[in-house]
Amino acid sequence: MEKEIDAVMEAASGVHFSGLRLDGLLSSPSASPRATTAAAAAAASSSPQFDSSSSIQQPFVIGVSGGTASGKTTVCDMIIQQLHDHRVVLVNQDSFYRGLTPEESERVQEYNFDHPDAFDTEQLLDCIEKLKAGQSYQVPVYNFKTHRRRSDTFRQQHQFP
Repeated sequence: MEKEIDAVMEAASGVHFSGLRLDGLLSSPSASPRATTAAAAAAASSSPQFDSSSSIQQPFVIGVSGGTASGKTTVCDMIIQQLHDHRVVLVNQDSFYRGLTPEESERVQEYNFDHPDAFDTEQLLDCIEKLKAGQSYQVPVYNFKTHRRRSDTFRQQHQFP
């Protein structure tokens, strides 16, 4: 199993997104051998053969970053489709926007929603830690029209078995 993990880590190092293929959803005619190896290693890591009954399974986090409307959610949705695993949880940072104060709401056009202080990072990290520990978490729902969190609506995230 250690060799399999080493192969996955080796294949995952470096830049290789140009050849990422997800069941034909994304393909590149210029896919490099390294990219193909990375995709194969990723597929192997999600297969039952990678699972070892003697190993302790711990949830892990994959962070995806990028600019506004750059396709982060689309990429995550494609990864989730490929994993075929009900234990995958997608948590969007957008859910953790802080609500605007009345003063900030008056000048909403000037507000920098990309600034780190626009988010409740402490709550986001708490959410991630609880999910990694196998606990469920009530993720806030942010209303982009009012620029506030909805107090009556929360999404329950699934627990890891």
